[in-house]
Amino acid sequence: MIDLTTRYLGLTLKNPVVAAASPLTKKIESAKKLDDAGVGAIVMYSLFEEQIIHESLELDHYLTRGSNSSAEALSYFPEIASYAMGPGKYLDHLTAVKKSISVPVIGSLNGVSKGGWTSYAHHMQEAGADAIELNLYYLPADIDLTALELENTYLELISEIRSKVKIPLSVKLNPFATALPNFAKRCSEAGANGLVLFNRFYQPDFDLENLEVIHSLALSNSDELRLSLRWISILYGKVDVDLALTGGVHTATDVIKSMMAGARVVMIASELLKNGYDRVPDILATTQAWMEEHDYKSIRQMQGSMSQASVKEPAAFERANYMTVLGSYRDLP
Repeated sequence: MIDLTTRYLGLTLKNPVVAAASPLTKKIESAKKLDDAGVGAIVMYSLFEEQIIHESLELDHYLTRGSNSSAEALSYFPEIASYAMGPGKYLDHLTAVKKSISVPVIGSLNGVSKGGWTSYAHHMQEAGADAIELNLYYLPADIDLTALELENTYLELISEIRSKVKIPLSVKLNPFATALPNFAKRCSEAGANGLVLFNRFYQPDFDLENLEVIHSLALSNSDELRLSLRWISILYGKVDVDLALTGGVHTATDVIKSMMAGARVVMIASELLKNGYDRVPDILATTQAWMEEHDYKSIRQMQGSMSQASVKEPAAFERANYMTVLGSYRDLP
């Protein structure tokens, strides 16, 4: 019997396929469908820092009505209607989802600054979350902001949230850290129990006819898996955290590669948004069939088997691969 169970953030999951933070968890009915489809856990869609700030400003607006405060300040934040629900309703929804499904539920916080909003991590714990995923989504456009300053801001935030909760904490990173292994180590030291690689920034486009910025969602494909595969294989065994791979997971092959790189779980969203909940049992069945064919008894047996830790001289190995790739290119006729 093939054992698909894995351990992630101190939780025993029945398989490594986790529903990533996405619109699929905005309704209890869809969360139930994910559970019925067989996912190992569910990550709630994110509660954004801006939602919490907006709610606070809105409350302050009514408490200070008639004073000389400037209402224009509210225009810096998106209209509250542009979000699915406010912080209070988000927490109620998290509780309802947790009560409605059988697998672990991971809350998701999206922000970059310290402050009172970090108390919502504690509120998520009280609402029933089994763990929290901190989504560090920030575009450093300030030319005077150094990489070290930004990293220290992240680390202070991780420490602040760690002080608020007892449940496990994972951090969703972007791939642009100057020295990712060192930053990953510092995240662990700050209190992160897991790292999710990688956060996928949404890229704007231009409408040349109307001269407007276009905000559209481009779903991932399996080619995007490679970046996360590389870094998980490098970090495996070097940093005391559980590693999760997200972005580009669409097939059983993607799942198997991720496990061999050293991931404890994969997080999947685009494939489900495109092709439906039935992809979960299909992916799990194909993964199990491959394992049987190749004499693997468990997911744990393959985890990290193709990581950089299994290579005697990883730096030389990496450069040899690079030269091989370059040498394989042929000029067009």
